[in-house]
Amino acid sequence: MTKTVIAQGTFDLLHPGHVHYLEEAVAMGDELYVIVARRANVDHKPEPICPATQRRDVVAALEAVDEAILGHEEDIFVPIEEIDPDVIALGHDQHHDDAAIEDELERRGIDCEVRRASARERSADEEILSTRLIVERILERRG
Repeated sequence: MTKTVIAQGTFDLLHPGHVHYLEEAVAMGDELYVIVARRANVDHKPEPICPATQRRDVVAALEAVDEAILGHEEDIFVPIEEIDPDVIALGHDQHHDDAAIEDELERRGIDCEVRRASARERSADEEILSTRLIVERILERRG
């Protein structure tokens, strides 16, 4: 039986931290679906620079990803209900409340585990593992 994993995020300006997260997510199962947040659902940080379809297409091109889809604009749990995963993999620094997600999954009758990926260690002095820091570097050097 195939073990299905869902990862989710904004994935704006893809960087090595994103790749690490998705590689760890697929290692939690056999098949990885990635839900890419729509601009309307990104309310915890500045809105994405790239359009949602572009972010989805770049994520879909990664070897670890079996399928990348856009999130639902009104109810972020709709794609989770449709996919019915065994695991939801959260990034190590994602703002989500694990217990609140587990409560909502239980309320909707979705039986899956919520796990966190580890942080990626910086492998080089110049490596940037944050979209915010990439934007800051661009503004510093080109702004």
